[in-house]
Amino acid sequence: MTTSPRRLEGKVALITGAASGIGECTAKLFAEHGAKIVIADIQDQLGQAVCEAIGSSNSIYVHCDVTNENDVKNAVDIAVATYGKLDIMFNNAGIMDPNKPRINDIEKTDFERVLSVNVTGIFLGMKHAARVMIPARNGSIISTASVCSNIGGVNSHAYTCAKHAVVGLTKNTAVELGQFGIRVNCVSPYGVASPMATYITRLEGEAFENMVNGVANLKGVTLKVDDVAKAVLFLVSDDAQYISGHNMLIDGGFSIVNPSFGMFKYPQSS
Repeated sequence: MTTSPRRLEGKVALITGAASGIGECTAKLFAEHGAKIVIADIQDQLGQAVCEAIGSSNSIYVHCDVTNENDVKNAVDIAVATYGKLDIMFNNAGIMDPNKPRINDIEKTDFERVLSVNVTGIFLGMKHAARVMIPARNGSIISTASVCSNIGGVNSHAYTCAKHAVVGLTKNTAVELGQFGIRVNCVSPYGVASPMATYITRLEGEAFENMVNGVANLKGVTLKVDDVAKAVLFLVSDDAQYISGHNMLIDGGFSIVNPSFGMFKYPQSS
């Protein structure tokens, strides 16, 4: 019996928003594949618990508010000081705002708060990762976008705007950093039952999954945080060594379909 290769052996990864949801799952998966992990979050108890689950010899926790440049700089510096380098930066921290469909009802403060975390926070992660990756002439930067990065009408104005911006920032940064051998990508998941999504929708676990599965294109499969983590693992690994500037949609074809036509629908069996 052969075991699967450890795809991140000897790598060092910093993950923001790693105390729960997609970030937590990805941190554990990266560790299974041989990476040293810096857990960066504002949820201190949860972040410490993730470190304990991974093992203190393979991970450390750093308090990091991604809207605070000093926090982001400090997290990157701690990664380098502790492990000697930074190979992977996963900008995963993000928030949602109250989903008010009418633009006239949205508070300016709510709009700016979402952009501060979901766009400026990712910019700061890219900036400080690049600071240490450029001299090494190597590295992989990846960010969490959303299916909202590709279409409208799925989430709030602020969240949709932010996720479109993540894709633009990813492409522009990939163009700049390619000359240094640094790859920059993002992933855009469909609805997944993360703590943030279930909190905003007030739907727990199976109820949330039933809701998103009801309007999904790909039937018979439910998107899990583990599926997103596996896509991130692929993009940061050497298996994707010539992929940069890419927005990987993990949406089962949801964003390419206009359901109003329904031309491929088969009659339901009785």
